[in-house]
Amino acid sequence: MAIVGAGRVGRALGRSLREGGARIGCVVTRSEASARKAVRFIGAGKACAGMTRQLLLSRVILIATPDDEIAGVAEELARIGGEELRGKIVLHTSGPLDSRVLLPLHERGAAVGSMHPLQSFSGVTVPSLDGKVFSIEGDAAAVKMARQIARSLGGSPVPIAKDKKILYHAAAAMAAGHVLVIEEAATQLLVSIGMRRSEAVRALLPLTRQVLDNFERLGPHAAWTGPLSRKDYKVVKAHVETLRELPEEFAQSNEWLNRLAARVLAQDAEGMLAELQNIFTEKKFKAKVTGGNA
Repeated sequence: MAIVGAGRVGRALGRSLREGGARIGCVVTRSEASARKAVRFIGAGKACAGMTRQLLLSRVILIATPDDEIAGVAEELARIGGEELRGKIVLHTSGPLDSRVLLPLHERGAAVGSMHPLQSFSGVTVPSLDGKVFSIEGDAAAVKMARQIARSLGGSPVPIAKDKKILYHAAAAMAAGHVLVIEEAATQLLVSIGMRRSEAVRALLPLTRQVLDNFERLGPHAAWTGPLSRKDYKVVKAHVETLRELPEEFAQSNEWLNRLAARVLAQDAEGMLAELQNIFTEKKFKAKVTGGNA
C-alpha cells in the first residue's frame, strides 16, 4: 500500500496497517524531510517527496491529504499514472468528501472509494481503532478493499450512500466538535462566577459522562435531563434572562439548543416548541423595549 499525505491520519493509519502486517510502499509528502519523518513514525515505507510514478508499484493507494488537496492529488496521479492505473484501488480518508472527487482516476480504470475512520487523531499517539466505525463507499472493488482494511484494524465498516456523505459528516461534527463547544462554554460560565477552571471541569465532566452513559444504556428519552425535560418553563425562562447578560452567542445557542431538544426528544414536540416560542418572543420583546428606553 502507498500513502499520499502523512499527517495525523496518514501516519496513524500507516503505522496501524504496518503493525497488522500490511506492506507499506511509497509514502508521499511535500518534502523529503517530512516524508522520512513519516516513514520513521510508520516504521516502514519509502520516503517520496511529491507525486511520483513509484506510487504505481502498489496496488492500493491511500490518499490522506487535507480535503482541499484531494482533487489536485487525483488529477496529478491520473496524469502520471495514465493507463497503468487500471486495476489499481485508490481510497481517500476524507469525512465530508465522497468518491466522486477521485473521478479522474476512475476514468483511467482505477476502482475508487472513500474510507473514513470515525475517530479523532492527535498526531502524537496512535489511537486504538477497535470497534470504531469506518464509513465506506465507492466502486465495488474499492469498497471491498476498504472493508478489508477497516476489519484488519479492528474497525467496523459501514456502507454509506455517496450523496449522503456530507450529512454523515455533519452528524459526526455535531457529536464531537459541537459537544466540545458546549462543554467549554459551560466551563467558562462556571469560571465567570468564581470557580477555578479545574473545579469547573471537575464539576461538569462527570455530569456529561453520566448523561452519555445513560444515553448508551437507556436511550435518549430516559437519559434526557434538565428543566426542559421536566417542562419546568420557569427555570427555562430564568436561564434565558441570565444569559442575556453574556455575549449574544450564549443566549442564541441556548435558545436553539432548547428548540432542537424539543424537536428530537419531546413526545409532543410541537407543543413544547410553542411554549418555547412564547418564552423567547417575550424575552426578545422585553430586551428591545429596555434597549429603546435606555
